[in-house]
Order: sequence, then structure tokens, then C-alpha cells
Amino acid sequence: MSTGFADPPTSTATPSDSDEPLYEVVNGEKVELPPMGIFCNVIASRIDRKMASFVDEHRLGTVVTEALLILDREANLRRRPDVAFVAADRWPLDREVPETGDWDVVPTLAVEVVSPHDLSKEVEGKLNEYFAHGVRAVWVVHPDYRRIYCYTSPTETKILDEKATLDGGDLLPGFGLPLSDLFRRTAGAAATV
Repeated sequence: MSTGFADPPTSTATPSDSDEPLYEVVNGEKVELPPMGIFCNVIASRIDRKMASFVDEHRLGTVVTEALLILDREANLRRRPDVAFVAADRWPLDREVPETGDWDVVPTLAVEVVSPHDLSKEVEGKLNEYFAHGVRAVWVVHPDYRRIYCYTSPTETKILDEKATLDGGDLLPGFGLPLSDLFRRTAGAAATV
């Protein structure tokens, strides 16, 4: 006897790779990354959109988010910056990026957005690793304090607060991002982001 309703669809779907928690590889061991809060994710997305648009317009390289980058193949060190800029001198614009797997390239600039679950010693460890393997600049974003620490080495930094404008220095000449726009809590688009 029919009830007039179709049987509910049955799912044969299996979890995809995208269902796997994000991880990095340190000394050959997978290390699961802590979850990123929504506000931190929004900030990373804003940096990505602004930087990628600028980099594409000026043909400076490639910008990626949460890509697993191979910093040291021999030591099996793979890090996943929240946003990374790879300059064209490290990966030419006419060279194809891998379709799958990890990207065997050291970024020119790495951006880490510090979430409530991140430990300071882990952020400091990543900072040191980035510079040890040839990253030229690291931006560590602290949403809770509304500041960005712009490192050019593990011991040289410029601290910007929400009244400042983040610039790209010699890596991204002409790039600018007002931090008041970056750190705004509203979801709507701002004029400059």
C-alpha cells in the first residue's frame, strides 16, 4: 500500500578527503591542527581575497589558503599556513601546479591567523621553521588583540594595530590592507576589502 511519499534516498556516500581534519607533517608525523574559529576564518579569507586579487592583477605569483606546502622533503616537514604567497621567482606563472597532493614549494610569505586553540610555542615554532627554510616574511595575525606582527626574521618584527594599514613591503609593493577593515566584526563587505 502506497502512502503517497517517496522512500527516503539511501546514501552510499563515503567520507571524502575533505572530511579529514586538517593536519601538518612534522618530523614525518601527522599533527592534527586545532579548529579555527569563525572570526579567524573570516580574517584569513579577507587576507586571501585582497592579496590574491592584488597578486593576480600584478602577475606576482600565486596565493593559496590552507595548502600543505613541503618545506623540507628530506625531513618530511609540511606546513599549512592559513594564507601563503608564492612569488613567481619560486614557481613561475607558466608552470602548472600539482593537481593533487602536497605542493613542493617554500612560500615567499606565510600568514598565520592565531585562533583561541593555538598555543604560543607552536606558533613560535612555525615561525622559526618558516625562516629556517627560506620563507622571506611571516605575518602573525592576532584577532583578539587586533594586531598583526610582521616578521622579516625570527627576531625582527613590526607590530601593526587596527589603526594601521598593512603593506606588502618589497614582496608585494603597492599592496595595502587597512586593518580596521580586516578586523571589523560585521559580515558585510567594506569598501576597501
